[in-house]
Amino acid sequence: MMHLDFYRLYIDPGTGSMLFSILLGIAATLYFLARALLIKAKVIFSGGGVAVKSAVAQPYVIYSEGKHYWNVFKPVLDEFEKRQQEITFLTSSEDDPVFEQHYRLVKPEFIGEGNKAFARLNFLSADVVLMTTPGLQVYQLKRSQSVNHYAHVLHAPGDATLYRMFGIDYFDSVLLTGDYQAKDIRALEQLRGLPEKQLITVGCTYLDEYAETLRHLPKEAAHPFTVLVSPSWGPSALLRKYGCTLLDPLVKTGWRIIIRPHPQSKISETSMLESLRETYKHASHVLWDYERENIYSLAKADMMISDFSGIIFDYMFLFDKPVMYVKQGLDLRPYDADDLGDKAADALWQFKTLHEAGIELQEAWFDSIGEVIKNASDSRALKTARDKAKSTAWQFQGEAGKRIADFMMDHTREHKH
Repeated sequence: MMHLDFYRLYIDPGTGSMLFSILLGIAATLYFLARALLIKAKVIFSGGGVAVKSAVAQPYVIYSEGKHYWNVFKPVLDEFEKRQQEITFLTSSEDDPVFEQHYRLVKPEFIGEGNKAFARLNFLSADVVLMTTPGLQVYQLKRSQSVNHYAHVLHAPGDATLYRMFGIDYFDSVLLTGDYQAKDIRALEQLRGLPEKQLITVGCTYLDEYAETLRHLPKEAAHPFTVLVSPSWGPSALLRKYGCTLLDPLVKTGWRIIIRPHPQSKISETSMLESLRETYKHASHVLWDYERENIYSLAKADMMISDFSGIIFDYMFLFDKPVMYVKQGLDLRPYDADDLGDKAADALWQFKTLHEAGIELQEAWFDSIGEVIKNASDSRALKTARDKAKSTAWQFQGEAGKRIADFMMDHTREHKH
């Protein structure tokens, strides 16, 4: 969803090779050249009297990197089905939840992972392609000459500049969760001499979906005090940086502790997670959550401890409860935000907001973390800050699926005219 948790899984440049990119580029060029020659031949043999157009095979296409993005796209697919409009859904998860639905007009297709998926995507023919995947035209994921418009949907209420470098530069449009995200995108365009993209605020589909799920989610009966540890991933993230230094005193409290690693940790930090699981395997009150949906662990938690993970805002916005965060010295150099000139992560919206709406947990307090949590109070100031953040970063609540469908279909109508 770049990098940080806000954008969950992303296509890592290390997953492919430079050789593959070159070969795929050559193949794409030859493919479209051959296609153009074929069309020209048809015109010649028709006597030149019949105009032959290169028809768009699929008006609307969505690409999903995997099942973790299901709640991002489900409201959009539901809207297309409701409007009786066909749409193609390409996924890199063979067990994507889309295959369990009973859609009539949503056409799902498993296209494989990694290079196999890139090869399929780079030869697409469509009017509008929607995806959460960053890095278009940067690594292996290239623009197809037979796609009219590439739209990127921001799938978390955080800063749009916390993608790896050039993550959204070459999209034609970016769909925002809140108006505030546009300012930094425009600044990057000016700095890099890029043409202005369409920036449309649509809201946040997965938060809409979770809000609907909560209406039908049974509340847990009497339960022990529960702390959810839900960090991001990478060298600056909570589990990687502190590990047992934080978890040992937390486990000693005897409270129910739910540890929910970032999905990317399962891929990139397997040995670290296995070591931690082995350390606490005899602690029956320590639970590990690897489920696709985070909503169930969020609903059980009385307190969250995190770092710079976007799940913080899920918890704040959906449950209106305070969070504790461990401040990290995040190195912005790999991210788009670094080019904005302000080197301090604290200057970014989500970190300023976290400072106002969350409770900082300092490393010096780890040994007495039980008392720290007991004494943490949900003040009026924290409540006000949470409300402000929610209204800023999650606009048009409940409407995101409809607004995205409107945008895609409006673009097609305008393109035809």
